[in-house]
Parts: sequence; C-alpha cells; structure tokens
Amino acid sequence: MSELFSRRLALLGTGPALSLLTQSLHGIERECLRVTADGELAQSDHPLALGSALTNPQITTDYSEALLEFITPAEADAAQTLADLDRIHRFAYSKLAQDDEYLWSPSMPGPLPDEADIPIARYGSSNIGKLKHVYRKGLALRYGKTMQCIAGIHYNFSLAESLWPLLQELEGDHGSARDFQSTRYIALTRNFRRYSWLLMYLFGASPALDKSFLRGRPHQLQQLDDSTLYLPYATSLRMSDLGYQNNAQAGLTPCYNDLASYTESLRQAVSTPYAPYAEVGTKQDGEWVQLNTNVLQIENEYYSNIRPKRVTYSGERPIQALIARGVQYVEVRCLDINPYLPLGIDLDEARFLDVFVLFCALQDSPLLDGDECSGCTDNFLTTVKEGRRPGLQLCRNGQPIELKTWATELLQAFAPIAALLDRAHGGESFQQALQQQQGKVDDASLTPSAQVLAELQARGESFRDFAMRYSRAHAEAFKARPLSETEQHAFEELARQSLAEQAELESAEPGDFDTFVAAYQASILGLSV
Repeated sequence: MSELFSRRLALLGTGPALSLLTQSLHGIERECLRVTADGELAQSDHPLALGSALTNPQITTDYSEALLEFITPAEADAAQTLADLDRIHRFAYSKLAQDDEYLWSPSMPGPLPDEADIPIARYGSSNIGKLKHVYRKGLALRYGKTMQCIAGIHYNFSLAESLWPLLQELEGDHGSARDFQSTRYIALTRNFRRYSWLLMYLFGASPALDKSFLRGRPHQLQQLDDSTLYLPYATSLRMSDLGYQNNAQAGLTPCYNDLASYTESLRQAVSTPYAPYAEVGTKQDGEWVQLNTNVLQIENEYYSNIRPKRVTYSGERPIQALIARGVQYVEVRCLDINPYLPLGIDLDEARFLDVFVLFCALQDSPLLDGDECSGCTDNFLTTVKEGRRPGLQLCRNGQPIELKTWATELLQAFAPIAALLDRAHGGESFQQALQQQQGKVDDASLTPSAQVLAELQARGESFRDFAMRYSRAHAEAFKARPLSETEQHAFEELARQSLAEQAELESAEPGDFDTFVAAYQASILGLSV
C-alpha cells in the first residue's frame, strides 16, 4: 500500500469525508432481447405500451428493435438502483405478456434469423430519430447485425462531487477543481484497464453460445451438442473477439493518460475517413446507409470496457460535454448478464463493483505506456477465453503471475475499502460481498461461467433450452409481483408522455435530414453550418 493510497484512505475515514461515501451515485443500463415463446428473436415492433424508444428515459432500445434497454435513475444506494430496475422489469412484463414475449436471460443471443431479418431499431421521422436509425444501419454495414444482438449490463458510478475538493486539498493540487476531478477519473479508468480482467473471472457468464451466432465462420470453439458451442475455461465469450469482423478500430487506442488526449483521439476517429467505408459511401440508391465514411460514425461507436462520461445537454455530443465540463462519472461496460438472476445482476455484485471502482480511484495510477496498454488488453482477452484454466498465468509489470495469486492479492488490497464503505453505510454488506468473491477465486466452480457450463453438461441441455428455461422462470417471478396501482400508473403516464414528446418533435422539425446530419458532423470539428 503506497503512502498516497494510505493518505487517501485515512482522509475518507474522517467524519466529513466518510459521510460523503454514502452519496456516490449508481445507475444501471440493462439490455435484453425480446424473444418469442420458443426462443426466436421477436420480429414485432417495439411495443407502443412501453412508450417511445426515442424519448422514454427508462425504456428504450439499443441496436435492434428487439433489443430492449432499461435505464434506472441515478441513486445514492445501489439497493435502490436495483429496486428501480426491478420495477421497470415488472412494468415491461405487464405489457409483454400480452404478446407472449419474454426477456432473454443471458448476454449471448439464442438462434438468430438471417442477418437481413434482424430488425434495426426505429425511432420515428424526426431528424434525431432518423439519425439514430441511420447510425445503426452503419453499424450493420461495418460489423454485421449479429454482433449487435449481444446484450450486457452497464454500471454507472460517480463519487460525490463534494469529495473531490477534499482529495484535491490533500494532494496539494492548486489547479482547477474541474481539471482535478477529470484527472482523477481518467486515472481511475487507467486502473480499471489494469484490473478489469478480474471482473471477467468473477462475473463472466457466457462460456457457451448458439452456433448460429458464428454464421458458419471458422472458429476454435468446441461443440457441446448439435447447436451449442463453448470453450471449457471461458468466462465471457461475449467480451472476446468472436464475431468481430471489423478492422477499422484495430489501430484506435484512445489514450487514458489525460482527458485531452482521450477526447482528441476520438475526435480524430470521427473525422478521419476510412477507405473501405468511403468506397461504400453514405448513401445507396438515395438511401442513407451510414452517417459518414470515417473510422467512427460517432464517438460512442468505439467499443471500450469503460468510458469516462458527462451528462449531455440536448443536441450536445459526448466529446463536447467532456471538453466543456469535464468527467462526471464512469460507465463500466464489460459486465455479462447473469442468466440465473432475474435482473441479470444482484446487490452483492453491485457492492463489489463499488469497492472495485473506488479502489481504482484511490490506488496509484501511473501513466500507461504502449507495452503496458497492450498487456492490459492481453490479460483481459486471456481471461475471457481461459480464465478458469488451472494455473493460468497473466502478465504483471512484464512478469508472469498466476491469475489466482494476483486475484487474491487484489481482493486483500480491497479489504480496507470494503471496511470503510461498511463504516459509512452501516452493516457488513461490502465485506461480505468481498468474501463471496474470494470464494470464487479459491474455487472456480463457484463462478457463473463454470455454473452455466456445468448445468449445460449435467442436463444435456442446449444453450437455447437453458436460456429459455430461465427466461420463463424470471418472467413468472416478475408477473407474480405486479406493480402497485400507483406505480403502474406512473410508468404508463411516462410512456404516454414519451409518445407525445416524439410526436411533438416530428411535427415541429426544422430543416431536412441532410442538413441536420451536416450540422451534426460539423459540430465535432468546431465548425458552424
């Protein structure tokens, strides 16, 4: 434990700072596919009863019309965040039951139709709605639709704004408060890159998939049955390079050494042409097929395990918000949906994530050079494909180290933070969550990925049948607990309001779509159109 880490911990243990630890904010975005009663991808439109996918703040769609995304408000207690997520699920099922549709329980999709029959999400006739749809058409062109049907959980986390000035004073930093906060969040992101392999080992839950996902392409997976492929020691095939058929992002490695270099690398990517995309163009037969022919259409196209974020204003791009006002929170993007859990995540996992992210924020975080950056990627990819292999070795500071040894050392280093959070919140839930994860390190059979694979093998069950069995069980659990009349009414009113907001956008739309896209593109270059 370094001197600076110890000083930061000591500060957080004092009265004023300790109470601020209870004011960290948590939000969850949970994606899930709508499927029919036999596990096929739903071909129906986004249900109107759920509101407008464009303007409903809690229920939208991600890539596909069938890929729902549930978004909670930001809450100070992760237990409340999960309660919010639970209510969204219960409302959704009150409407999906009418169409005999289910929410698919794991991250990896089941049997998919032909690429042409995977419906791309639609958001209406407003310019912003069209932009969202064309962006997704571009994703289909660049990466294929199949990869976009993978679902995950994003965990948003921020420390109390009032905590940063205390840390800044402790460290004798005399710069602006905004720059200090951004610098510390970027340092957190670097540490996350160093240690995120641990999350894959502990919470990865996708060691198997339906063979239709690979579309007949060559692979190195093993066959479990006629329709199921797997890797024996995999933790998260979702986060592996399977299905990733695009090379444009291969050379894009945004630097997490400071906010300016990070935003500049993304700005360059959204404004630099990529020859294969240029050959296609932005339109075919007069129809838009992608927003532009650059490395990235928009900055959110960059696939990363974590993103520094700032809430945007209406019409503002993510990079613009970061440059103007700095980093406000981080979005953890590498979490699998646990198929055994109705919400895909539980409070023990959320508590551990709080400990993990806070450790990343407080631990020393040297700048990442090229070798260490690639080493972080290698450790991550090794863990997602072979994380449970006995004796598996990763690389730390250029030296081999057994995964279980390093994991145990990290969990031991987390212990003071878990104890600190328990002091702040009362009880022992954070330390208990930490102990639960140590159990998985000691015994790999306790990990979700091992449990999924063991159950598939023991029951002689296909991935599709396994996923559908749990999808039905979760559906029954949600439907058995209907919302109160007041809660149901509130969600229905939110849905009605969102539909009205979309209609208003479409009736008062100024300008044509081509002009709108040109202005959107120019905004990232600092141009006026």
